[in-house]
Amino acid sequence: MNTGSDRGTQGSAADEATTEATTGSAAAESAEAAAEAPHVSKAPAFIKSNKSLHLSWQVGVFIVGLAVIAAGVAMLVLPGPGWVAIFAGLAIWATEFAWAHLVLRWTKRKVTEAAQKALDPKVRRRNIILTSVGLVIAGALIGFYLWKYGLVLPWNLKDQ
Repeated sequence: MNTGSDRGTQGSAADEATTEATTGSAAAESAEAAAEAPHVSKAPAFIKSNKSLHLSWQVGVFIVGLAVIAAGVAMLVLPGPGWVAIFAGLAIWATEFAWAHLVLRWTKRKVTEAAQKALDPKVRRRNIILTSVGLVIAGALIGFYLWKYGLVLPWNLKDQ
């Protein structure tokens, strides 16, 4: 199974990033160069030198990442930071597997886009209006219940 972690680094990408830094648009170009660089395993050198040891390392990383993701999925319905744990498990996988690195990069991009969209004044205004309308409706329903039945819980009502 090709995980993409056995590819080497490219020396020309660093040279290109250095020359791009001198032209003016250093931040954007170096970010693109880093995004286009092939994924390299984060395992120590002595582990990468032995193929069977490296495969064992990858299996271990996969199991640890899977456990963290499973805990995150459980925390979606139980108390705890479920999404944080799921993304942490994905980040663990991304240290060894190219596909997880790509998924994590895509996820970061989508979260950033959603955060920027949420900060848009039109979207914020719409969300504030919808929240206000919802609170007014909830207040009216609670007020009607208190007017009709008083401070009696619904399961203690005798006269319906």
